[in-house]
Amino acid sequence: MMKDEAIKLAPVEIDGEIFYKISDVDEMRPFFMSIVSDSNHWMFIASNGGLSAGRKDAEHALFPYYTDDKITGSAGSTGSKSVFWVNKNNKEDVWEPFSERGVGKFNVSRNLYKSKFGNKIVFEEINNDLALSFQYQWNSSNQYGFVRTGNLKNLSDASIKIRLLDGLQNILPFGVGSDLQNRASNLADAYKRTELIPETGLGIFALSAIIVDKAEPSEALKANVAWCIGLNDMVHLLSTSQLESFRVTGIVQQEEDIKGESGAYFVVSDIILPANQHKVWMIIMNVNQDHSSIVQLSASIKSDKDLSQKVMADVNLGTENLIKLTAAADGLQYTADGLKDTRHFSNVLFNIMRGGIFDDNYQIEKWDFSNYLQKANHLVLEEQQLAIQQLPEIFSVQHLLSIANKINNSHFLRLATEYLPLKFSRRHGDPSRPWNQFSINTRSETDGSKILDYQGNWRDIFQNWEALAHSYPEFIEGMIFKFLNASTFDGYNPYRVTKDGFDWETIEPDNPWSYIGYWG
Repeated sequence: MMKDEAIKLAPVEIDGEIFYKISDVDEMRPFFMSIVSDSNHWMFIASNGGLSAGRKDAEHALFPYYTDDKITGSAGSTGSKSVFWVNKNNKEDVWEPFSERGVGKFNVSRNLYKSKFGNKIVFEEINNDLALSFQYQWNSSNQYGFVRTGNLKNLSDASIKIRLLDGLQNILPFGVGSDLQNRASNLADAYKRTELIPETGLGIFALSAIIVDKAEPSEALKANVAWCIGLNDMVHLLSTSQLESFRVTGIVQQEEDIKGESGAYFVVSDIILPANQHKVWMIIMNVNQDHSSIVQLSASIKSDKDLSQKVMADVNLGTENLIKLTAAADGLQYTADGLKDTRHFSNVLFNIMRGGIFDDNYQIEKWDFSNYLQKANHLVLEEQQLAIQQLPEIFSVQHLLSIANKINNSHFLRLATEYLPLKFSRRHGDPSRPWNQFSINTRSETDGSKILDYQGNWRDIFQNWEALAHSYPEFIEGMIFKFLNASTFDGYNPYRVTKDGFDWETIEPDNPWSYIGYWG
């Protein structure tokens, strides 16, 4: 059979949600995907499982942020890893799904599922010899971070005893930026310390100190975290040093404090799968946690019996919010062709991810407009302080423009007209374009309040606004003002447009990407 004859694409339903399934995905050359969220999560993942992920930007990563070729090539050493000791009919077998170690040992098939909204991805391997299937799914939660769900299914009519090892490799501590990881990953390893809170199984990934070349103390006061719910009597591992021992003997010793090695988070547990039943568990990860949030999280893991339901409720809320964001830009359509509807949703979603979406239709909040004026022209803010104070806390764009036209101040009229209350926007940037650095500013790191912000390269952001204007025609004048006010009389334009102003291109002799970014 030809390889391309085995590969099929078809819609399937998983837990009431439509996914698109690629059958026998391992027969294809690995390809790269971006998994989206309604918040500030980012995930770039290859069809073979290699990934990089984090929140806000590449400096808040859970897994190393490299170029896409390195991420694809890291599938065996970064991200998910599972090993199962299977006892069936008094015979023991070791099954390591998605690994090249066991090629030819079992008759397996591998499938890939991506949700129609683009925010969930499922990897599946079916072992026909052992009558087992294993799926792991990546989800996102604004409150809890990244949620990786494992699902082991017994496809036979007999009970199966399994000793499982499941988890994640090459987890970064907080404070290792992308540049440091690329330039000095070995040095970064020397500063890594991974600790376990035994009572709750919470893994803490931190640096022993911030890596700086200065003669001064620099404490590492934040950490990335990982924890698991859904399995009983878990043994935890914080490194990969015992993986080979588990493959050979199935025996490991719990690790509670690991220094100077790449971080990992594995759980080992014994389960019995009745005939045609399945077992589900979750590993949850997050970044940028301080001491108090770690203490609170550990207490919740220990005492909150409804924690797993709360995690999944927040995951589902994220999907609802993502749909609302896209629907606000007319991203929902229903025709006889479901694939075209999904493609339209994806196009609109990626359009607003670049150019932004208006926060609340044509409504403006005074606090953000005042902050905008403070940064754009504080003299105008001082001159028009009385007019701004008289504005209600929430008002419409039409109300603002009517006031601006009455005030005899051309600068205030200009700034009021070009003010655009956009959110969810970020510069384009991904592992295939290393010269562009993305930043997803949706929530304040200090108090969790929302951030209204947009930024993008000149050509990109106005291309995105061209489509957005059809959904929000009352803001067209503001978009035109922003465009024209940034252009010089002789036709030059800045490199990047942001809510707070413009970035003009500069010559950087030591930066090989300084000109390529202009065309990106």
